[in-house]
Amino acid sequence: MEGHGAAAGVERVVLLALCVAGIWSAYIYQGVLQETVSTKLFGPDGKRFEHLSFLNLAQNVVCFVWSLIMIKLWSRSSSGGAPLWSYWSPSITNTIGPSMGIEALKYISYPAQVLAKSTKMIPVMLMGTLVYGIKYTIPEYICTFLVAGGVSSFALLKTSSKTISKLAHPNAPLGYGLCFLNLAFDGFTNATQDSIKARYPKTSAWDIMLGMNLWGSIYNVIYMFGWPRGSGYEAVRFCQEHPEAAWDILMYCLCGAVGQNFIFLTISRFGSLANTTITTTRKFVSIVVSSVISGNPLSQKQWASVVMVFSGLSLQIVLKWRKLQGTKKDKKRA
Repeated sequence: MEGHGAAAGVERVVLLALCVAGIWSAYIYQGVLQETVSTKLFGPDGKRFEHLSFLNLAQNVVCFVWSLIMIKLWSRSSSGGAPLWSYWSPSITNTIGPSMGIEALKYISYPAQVLAKSTKMIPVMLMGTLVYGIKYTIPEYICTFLVAGGVSSFALLKTSSKTISKLAHPNAPLGYGLCFLNLAFDGFTNATQDSIKARYPKTSAWDIMLGMNLWGSIYNVIYMFGWPRGSGYEAVRFCQEHPEAAWDILMYCLCGAVGQNFIFLTISRFGSLANTTITTTRKFVSIVVSSVISGNPLSQKQWASVVMVFSGLSLQIVLKWRKLQGTKKDKKRA
């Protein structure tokens, strides 16, 4: 029995290591590709790929096909899950929000975008306090202060001229504004997905992925190809003229599909807290990788801001872990 338990423990550690490696490698490389597509001058004519929303359409299509394959391969029963029509409303915000996040890369650097999108807890706490009257602890407010302070100081510090020269249309207020709108739309998307899951408990992660990406594909196709001069036609033409850009976009989409696969696996086997820890550390590593590979050096003060943000996020993870342990102890006593 002891040997069996030890073997199960080793298997669990190996699986966790696989999940960490999968999430890190997929999303760090996707971040590199996202930054490349948004800043690179393609071909001998040195043209930029301006139609960044096309990345979301391509991602939707690839993830829809991926989830369809996974459901056919692994799903035992499709009865009792949420109907496809129930995803139409969260898919609207899930189409608009990520588009804003990607468009922000025209105006701010990739590290700045990652930091801005790490402030998700702030609107959640504001809404909780103002709308629902929830009272938070002092350590939770410290987390918020560290994250908000770190992002604010990073935004106010002077960005290197080398970084600014790579941006399509440098405009920090607009870039940060788009990121925060992205978070607001994400909040509605997550809340609606939770509501769907509560109404239809048998809905699997693959079902949600299928429904969200199906409607996302429909909305993006209408937006990008719904009229003769839609931006989708220009994006396709650009990819035909610059195959290197088409390859980068394809790899970007595949990274997203593989990353989602490992995220679902992590949540199902180890819980959402483990997933939050892995994805948070991944964001920090992404900033380091971006700084090294793209040659966009951050100043010492900017690094201090980055450390400040991730100190707040790390403290938030510790607080969640303690709360989870306390809940488990209460259940055992009961």
